[in-house]
Amino acid sequence: MSEAWAERRRADAAAKAELLDRRRRAEHERARAMLVAFAEAARRSGPEPEVLRVRDYGGTVTARTSLRGWYLRRDRSVAVGTDGAFYVLTAQLSLLDRVRGAQVAPSDPPLVIGASGKDGDSIALEAALDRVYPGWR
Repeated sequence: MSEAWAERRRADAAAKAELLDRRRRAEHERARAMLVAFAEAARRSGPEPEVLRVRDYGGTVTARTSLRGWYLRRDRSVAVGTDGAFYVLTAQLSLLDRVRGAQVAPSDPPLVIGASGKDGDSIALEAALDRVYPGWR
């Protein structure tokens, strides 16, 4: 009896985990499509992209990147590249990064930037894009 119950619990937990994973992937896909549409519109007739810089975790040291795009937060911690990819622009920077420049890999984009942060730190992706380029849609 308890073995069957434990097996059902494991199966239920696995099903819930799969459902959460599907939801997360769907959210990333919707956000990714929004970023690609934004980048296309901005490249055509929006604000000029700028060279993106990555900042260290302390917020005082920056390094250049080979990326161009638009910052989505006022603190310049995240951006969308001209390729429509989402970039988190905070990292541990070495002296070599500061001299040669830092490499930043794209991240899965959220529909709400900073959702797990402090109150007032989160912003809907769509609102952040509207702030950068009103009427991009």
